[in-house]
Amino acid sequence: MSRSLNREILRLALPSILANLTVPLVGMVDIAVAGHLSSTAAALIGAVSVGSLMFDMLYWNFGFLRAGTGGLTAQAFGRQDVAGCKANLLRGLKLSLAIALVLLVLQWPFQKFFFLFMDASEKVVALALEYFYIRIWAAPATLSLMVLRGWFVGMQDSLSSMLVDLTVNGMNVVASIVLTLGIPGIGFRGFGFKGIALGTLIAQYSGIVIAGLLLAGKYSAVLAAGKAGDAVPMREFVTVNRDLFIRSLCLIAVYLGYTAISARQGDVLLAACSIMMKLLMIFSYFTDGFAYAGEALTGRFFGERDPKGVRATVRQVFCWSMGVGLLFVGIYLVGGDGMIRLMTSDASVMEAAGRFLPWLVLIPLVGCPAFTWDGIYIGATASRQMRDSNLCCVVAFFGVWFLGLLAFRPEGFAAVHLLFAAYYAHLIARSVYQSAFYKKAILSRIG
Repeated sequence: MSRSLNREILRLALPSILANLTVPLVGMVDIAVAGHLSSTAAALIGAVSVGSLMFDMLYWNFGFLRAGTGGLTAQAFGRQDVAGCKANLLRGLKLSLAIALVLLVLQWPFQKFFFLFMDASEKVVALALEYFYIRIWAAPATLSLMVLRGWFVGMQDSLSSMLVDLTVNGMNVVASIVLTLGIPGIGFRGFGFKGIALGTLIAQYSGIVIAGLLLAGKYSAVLAAGKAGDAVPMREFVTVNRDLFIRSLCLIAVYLGYTAISARQGDVLLAACSIMMKLLMIFSYFTDGFAYAGEALTGRFFGERDPKGVRATVRQVFCWSMGVGLLFVGIYLVGGDGMIRLMTSDASVMEAAGRFLPWLVLIPLVGCPAFTWDGIYIGATASRQMRDSNLCCVVAFFGVWFLGLLAFRPEGFAAVHLLFAAYYAHLIARSVYQSAFYKKAILSRIG
């Protein structure tokens, strides 16, 4: 079973990894374009970071659209419940469009609320709002794509999810560069900073087109299944998504705290922290491929009521994930300086980011277990334990930050080092909690 299971893990993981490779590229291109756009590179990079955080705060709250849809669909797939698969897709899409409408209506009060807690320079705030008011119109597409990605993974079809991601991310890179910098040969001078947000807007709707074509071409039989609403208990759908919503609130609290704290250190350190976060997360896009494989297979084995399959999936997925983590320790150790130089040509930002490289080298060993457990818990729809683990991670992050602040009163670079320690603490808390509750939350429910 081990050999066939490894093949199945790779079949599911590799397309997700390939798609994920383009995710950090999008963020890097946005920051790189902003960083080379004018002499005020630090403010432009900070504006992209703050503007992106505004959408992280919005969209991460609704990460349950992907996670909940993926876990429930994988279990329905394991039960060979075609109507249940259809139900999860339709309910998820209806919910995503309803949420998107609310976000469009509340965009102005949201940005006012956001900047009550975000202390950045006037220039950064003005540019971030310019970015926000353009990109917000992608909300219907962005939230619907969360549902569609989760559904494809739940259907054991990471290839379709990959095609959607490649379309979105590839279009984002090309459109952002062209719309920002223009095309000199034809006289198009671009829109400047606005082009970064316009590129993202166009990319999201391009993804919807591709996802719709894939649904029509590959899943016409599922879409034509009987009355979907009777196939899946609504109580389970609501409970799982409620818990995952709370989990999302916890994660956004940590990342909002990270950016808010770094913004208080000035534009240069905000830019350095933004670059470091992009680099810190590169390895996770590889690990997430195996987390998605763990999600799909754990959910399928749950639906089949196969505890042996669940145990084997956990064991093999962790072997692959931690192997990736060790590889990235070496990559960051050797190539960290070069990665920073790719992100910006501003000497002050490069020098500041370089001081935090030791944190970069060790992050894969701390982060891999947390990200891998997430996939397994989602597949098992162990949403209550996921919720509780993330409540613990919020306590860990802010506990380390405020205790360090009281004890040492750090400023500038010292404050950022404390911030990275707090970020590590939240990952460790997630890993320890989910490791401790694995048997009770997952194995005991399947026998």
